[in-house]
Amino acid sequence: MTATDRSVELIRAAAQAAADKLAHDIIAYDVSDVLAITDAFLLASAPNDRQVKAIVDAVEETLLKEHGAKPVRREGDRDARWVLLDYSDIVVHVQHSEERVFYALERLWKDCPLISLPPDAEATRGKAAAYAAAHTQESRFDG
Repeated sequence: MTATDRSVELIRAAAQAAADKLAHDIIAYDVSDVLAITDAFLLASAPNDRQVKAIVDAVEETLLKEHGAKPVRREGDRDARWVLLDYSDIVVHVQHSEERVFYALERLWKDCPLISLPPDAEATRGKAAAYAAAHTQESRFDG
């Protein structure tokens, strides 16, 4: 079984919305063969809580306005370290960069097929590592 056309459409729209808000390392997995509860996961990250919230808001707004989709569940809003938007057919995870590294969800789903994303979203891969390296370099010069 593979993700439905509707699920792929929602994933791609969510990925573009996340890319528009400068999310890092956007990636999507077709988990339909291993999970009965959803078709696909979208993972995205940001370097701070405020940006995590902005990405979540943009994804939610885009999916509602353009596709009439509302999340059936939203978790993690208060801390904005890891916000989960459950649309039943898809699940969107927006994580603070530190949580993304710590939980490494990619390791869990690495055997699942990737879903191709819009070019803007694909271009975000590796941005978190580049951002972290740049800020580590800056902090060395601050002291």
